[in-house]
Amino acid sequence: MEHVVASSIRSAAARATEYEFRHLLLSRDTSRSAARKLLTEHAEYGRWELARLRRFPDGTRRVTLRRKILRVRRSLSPVDT
Repeated sequence: MEHVVASSIRSAAARATEYEFRHLLLSRDTSRSAARKLLTEHAEYGRWELARLRRFPDGTRRVTLRRKILRVRRSLSPVDT
């Protein structure tokens, strides 16, 4: 019974998380090391993570990156004057 409750709480938290997506299309001429360097830079400086990578028979790669959307709430109420 506890396992069911824990999984429902986890799935509710997962639904509350919002992501922003970026799609990249890498040509067949892009080397593996160049693709890795590009994705590493996106991860380090833009906080993107790899969501999906598809490689097609013609050698092109479709990359889907995602990152969490952080909603900032105001922590202090406005001062009444």
